[in-house]
Amino acid sequence: MRTLALDIGNTAVKYGCFEDSELLEADSVNTPDELLAVVRRLKLQHAIVASVIVATDAWLVALQLAVPGLVLEFKAATTPLPIQNTYATPHTLGADRLAAAVGAAWQRPNQDTLIVDAGTAIKCDLVEGGHTFRGGSIAPGLRLRFQALHTFTGRLPLVELPANLEATIPLTGDSTQTAIQSGVLNGAAAEVNGLIDRYREQFPELGVVLAGGDAAFFQPRLKGPIFAIPELVLLGLHRILAYNVEL
Repeated sequence: MRTLALDIGNTAVKYGCFEDSELLEADSVNTPDELLAVVRRLKLQHAIVASVIVATDAWLVALQLAVPGLVLEFKAATTPLPIQNTYATPHTLGADRLAAAVGAAWQRPNQDTLIVDAGTAIKCDLVEGGHTFRGGSIAPGLRLRFQALHTFTGRLPLVELPANLEATIPLTGDSTQTAIQSGVLNGAAAEVNGLIDRYREQFPELGVVLAGGDAAFFQPRLKGPIFAIPELVLLGLHRILAYNVEL
């Protein structure tokens, strides 16, 4: 079975193509026409679409014309899942968070897992026992923190992420730019490590799964064990689609 998982995020539209449980190809597209070329090239049979920002109508219509099987629009509150969701307000839950939870449960069955999804926002979510999504926390991502300091102050400059995300950031900045870098980057790493410590007080065997566009920054800075799974959301979407195809 060949399937397509489409993740429409805040900054990009990402897709993953799967042969059964194997990820064949992952990339991003800008238009439905670009996506259709992928569908036709790989002869995909089923598809799932998830979005956190925009209506999915154009993408769904395009896929329904090209995909012979199920084309599923993933909705966190109503789509059947292979895990339990105990979130109190599922209608407000981002599709990416829940898909990541399904992906983590699939990759780490019967294990407590904290997902750190570092993108536009830094989301830390708990999957208990490999089968139950409990929720978690949402905080501004690295770029949002830089942007906020520039936008909501009179004179602070807009500072960009360093080109080398694995480079050490000095704790004590000796200029305004390096002081902002220290506050944002070292502060974000300390914040996430603090959350990991708190969770491990409750779940001593906790594993941490890292995903998102800024994972390269966090990976060398987080307390282990750390499992980096860059395509976690796509893996989760694929697992949700496969579960619904089998129903």
